[in-house]
Amino acid sequence: MEAKINEFIIFCLEEYKKSHKISGEEAYDIFEKYAIFDYLETVYEGLHTQGDPYILNEIEETIKARKE
Repeated sequence: MEAKINEFIIFCLEEYKKSHKISGEEAYDIFEKYAIFDYLETVYEGLHTQGDPYILNEIEETIKARKE
């Protein structure tokens, strides 16, 4: 199961990177800063079944909420 979660997290990181046209390092730093890796692991069961736009929106909303 851990391998599937890791694959999902990498997928999310790559999608975020592409959508923001930033480097992998920049995306990684953002995920670290706002604890997105932990968040994705916690919500994996429900989130991995959703479509790409929904997943990306969840990441965006989580980052936004944690910035405030």
